[in-house]
Amino acid sequence: MKKVTFGIIVGNRGFFPDVLAKEGRKDILKVLKENGYGAVTLATTATKYGAVETFEDAQKCGALFAEKADKIDGIIVTLPNFGDEKGVAEAIKRSGLNVPVLIQAEEDVAKNMAMGRRRDSFCGKISVCSNLRQAGIPFTLTDLHTVKVTSEAFKSELNRFAAICRVVRGLRHVRFGAIGSRPAAFNTVRYSEKILEFAGIAVEPVDLYEILGKVDRLKDSDRGVKTKLNAIKRYTDVTSIPAEGLLKMAKFGYVVDRWAKENQLVGTAIQCWTALEEFFGIVPCTLMSMMSESLMPSACEVDITGLLAMYVLQLASGAPSALLDWNNNYGADPDKCVLFHCSNLPKSFFATDKMDFQEIIAGSVGKDNTYGTIVGRIKAAPATFCRTSTDDVEGQLRAYVGDGKFTNDKLDTFGGYGVMKIGNLQTLLNYVCQMGFEHHVAVNMSETADAVAEALGNYMGWDVYRHV
Repeated sequence: MKKVTFGIIVGNRGFFPDVLAKEGRKDILKVLKENGYGAVTLATTATKYGAVETFEDAQKCGALFAEKADKIDGIIVTLPNFGDEKGVAEAIKRSGLNVPVLIQAEEDVAKNMAMGRRRDSFCGKISVCSNLRQAGIPFTLTDLHTVKVTSEAFKSELNRFAAICRVVRGLRHVRFGAIGSRPAAFNTVRYSEKILEFAGIAVEPVDLYEILGKVDRLKDSDRGVKTKLNAIKRYTDVTSIPAEGLLKMAKFGYVVDRWAKENQLVGTAIQCWTALEEFFGIVPCTLMSMMSESLMPSACEVDITGLLAMYVLQLASGAPSALLDWNNNYGADPDKCVLFHCSNLPKSFFATDKMDFQEIIAGSVGKDNTYGTIVGRIKAAPATFCRTSTDDVEGQLRAYVGDGKFTNDKLDTFGGYGVMKIGNLQTLLNYVCQMGFEHHVAVNMSETADAVAEALGNYMGWDVYRHV
């Protein structure tokens, strides 16, 4: 993951002890360094202790942030004392930055309430937030109104805020690839390219015939084909797979990889069901798994908005995402369900994995035409789920997000599968159906739902349901 760098505004106010601003600046820079984050902030020679108090200080801070704009992923406002509400707002406005903003207020100590050590950050935070609200600047709050910079609680806040910043920055100037058209039977995965484009998300389409035409021109001995074939063999157990099928996969994967690189794409969605099986003789699942595992997410059935959800979760966590079906109830437990795909899950989702054939459509197109899935049981672990969708009637992007946990509950089936426990699952499923969301859901082995909801709702302006 790229290192996240924050612009730091240290608030100060002359009525309160300046030494607190001096200590606060030192503390937050130390904490950021210890946790692997970069910082851009005023030098102690630029203003009193490198803090922002006056209009002149705000001008200097704004100019510095503007100069370093390409490095700054988010802004942290730290209030070691009351802080100057106008100075903070002016610094952000004059920076011209459109990035997430975190407001942190240092806690007072009950025995240090005399003027020498009294902070009043509790009160100052409210004034700063009021000014930012008036200026139309969105911001993020810590769970506790005041929190010590050097505490474990603030470390968690930092990590959550970094995830928010990664999502917001990562969704700017995104390019996805759509390979082929959606399957005719899958109206559910229709989407609006125009709504996505308005949100800064571009879709580069290519006809499946064009991809297969390029595949047909490749020789078995081509260097790129051999390299891809070896990569497939290293990736998963291919013991039971015919050599002819593996060679077809290698050629298809090589062409897709090259096309994605040429078009500077961050992810792809691929037509499958059932054109590739009938007319080419493989399923692309393991190739898609390999892409997702390498943080180049790939979605089934040309589900571009499913791909978007995969990418959002990947940005938040730095880990691979999968696209699954909300597929089955699990017995009589209303808070458990089976998540399933044929499958193309990243191999890091599995305890053990192997390549196999696609059992669902083998009966209609023949087993020999359906080799290429990667199958196994999803390992027990906490997870975050997310779905994004274009609401064409309302002209906006919608999303839902929440946390769950894959379990070890007994289940004997095929494909890539797992049992997930989600609190109030029936309420969530009711919302999914009422709002017309797709049957696919993106899943990530992380706990990032709060960060995703904040990034998409507060900063991107999407309509977001945070399930709890």
